[in-house]
Amino acid sequence: MKIASWNINSVRARLDIVERFLTEMAPDILCLQETKAENGSFPVKAFHELGYDHVILNGQKMHHGVAIVSKVPVTEERREDWQANGEARHIGVRLPNGWRLDNVYIPAGGDIPDREQNPKFGQKLDFIGRMTDWSSTLEEPTILVGDFNIAPFETDVWGHKQLLDVVSHTPIEVETLSRLREAHDWVDLGRHFIPEPERLYTWWSYRAADWRASDKGRRLDHMWASPAVAAKAIGHQIHKDCRDWGKPSDHIPIVTEFAM
Repeated sequence: MKIASWNINSVRARLDIVERFLTEMAPDILCLQETKAENGSFPVKAFHELGYDHVILNGQKMHHGVAIVSKVPVTEERREDWQANGEARHIGVRLPNGWRLDNVYIPAGGDIPDREQNPKFGQKLDFIGRMTDWSSTLEEPTILVGDFNIAPFETDVWGHKQLLDVVSHTPIEVETLSRLREAHDWVDLGRHFIPEPERLYTWWSYRAADWRASDKGRRLDHMWASPAVAAKAIGHQIHKDCRDWGKPSDHIPIVTEFAM
């Protein structure tokens, strides 16, 4: 089974490249973040036509939003409000074999890495804190995917020293994400299959005139698994070419294959 995750930055604006990805790469399940669509305006029909008959949505008008589209039967399990304000940032389902799959869009956190000066940064840290509490009580085999908006390792960013004071790579964010990982002994599948010191990015800013030439990327998108689930993972890929397709997202899809 292949499970993909992609921050699409508006599913309706980029439906053509989503369809291309599903046609060419054919994952069994695709988790989307930042869909920017209410449930009623999500293009369900387009996914059904490609064989993704199971569509689980948690949408919001113009902002945020997550979705899971699947060829295999999935059952919605929960919608956590880790932002504590009703924003659509999480959806969880159960897979046919009993595993859980949780899709999350962690807040970006604004521009200033200071809770007092920038409330959005504090909200981001608190969001991860609530996820950590949830992880500490989690007993079922689970896959956690999404846009975490944090690049934890030095080789997850183009310039470690240059970005130490930039939101997404600050020491407090890295430490907070580390506590989340330790709360369930999560296995970071990206780094499990593509270990350091190899550089690994999933996001490149729209501001770069030539993103490939500058290659100032960050690894903001992640796929983690419970240890028992990680033992079934047999491959992990990033699809960098998608950053050149049509009107692209600034993120690229990541895919893990599991022997089930």
